[in-house]
Amino acid sequence: RRQRRGSDLRIKIKMTLAEIATGVNKTLKIPTMVPCSHCNGTGAKDGTAFHNCPTCNGSGTVIRQQQTMFGIQQSVVECPQCHGEGKIITERCSYCNGEGVERKDETVSFSIPAGVQDGQTLTMRGKGNAAPRGGANGDLLIVIEEVKHPELIRDGNDIVYNLMLDLPTATLGGSVEVPTITGRARMKIPAGTQPGKVLRMRGKGLPSTDGYGTGDELVNIMVYIPENLGQQEQAAIESLRGKPGVTPDESTKNRIFSKLRHIFE
Repeated sequence: RRQRRGSDLRIKIKMTLAEIATGVNKTLKIPTMVPCSHCNGTGAKDGTAFHNCPTCNGSGTVIRQQQTMFGIQQSVVECPQCHGEGKIITERCSYCNGEGVERKDETVSFSIPAGVQDGQTLTMRGKGNAAPRGGANGDLLIVIEEVKHPELIRDGNDIVYNLMLDLPTATLGGSVEVPTITGRARMKIPAGTQPGKVLRMRGKGLPSTDGYGTGDELVNIMVYIPENLGQQEQAAIESLRGKPGVTPDESTKNRIFSKLRHIFE
């Protein structure tokens, strides 16, 4: 007998980076095709208004003989009278019009592991739509939709944050506050930090779905050069012009350019 299979159900689950970092448990009501409660999924009135197909005797298949150059060959094919179902409905169920399924909100609980990716699909076998007049259920396909963070950028299991420093902090060093997946954190800025330098916060990224290892947060340094200065500020900066340590020598230029070379390659 031919076994029909129900169609798959596809749902989208929106997740923030914080939820992806820990994983979540969800319980949802999902409109699903289930076996008709009035005919027990048979499609026949009261679940009894059917009989075995007389052509295939309930097997759903018949033997077909065909004359070939090698003689008569036999093959098993779908029964043409019952179309492989093995039964003939004599009176259709009036509630499902003989389809054997009805729509109902089903409560489904599932867990989404930590570290999932945007667009990744998780499969729950047999939690999809029921097949018309019996057969295997389809699957429930859970598609992950990552909600973009307003400040953080995901790069695999790493998290990237673009930090704009003022000139004094980049030059003299200091302590700044940066966003992380779980909230705000303070980090130390070394004196003489150059634009393009990447500071690494170990273990502040996302876990791998296999449970081995956690990414980092990469803080990409940018330095703001003042655009509109008052006379006093201009004079203060002008007083530094040509001072030792302020104007880079050739070795300093080469050292800094070599670190930034990857940007242009």
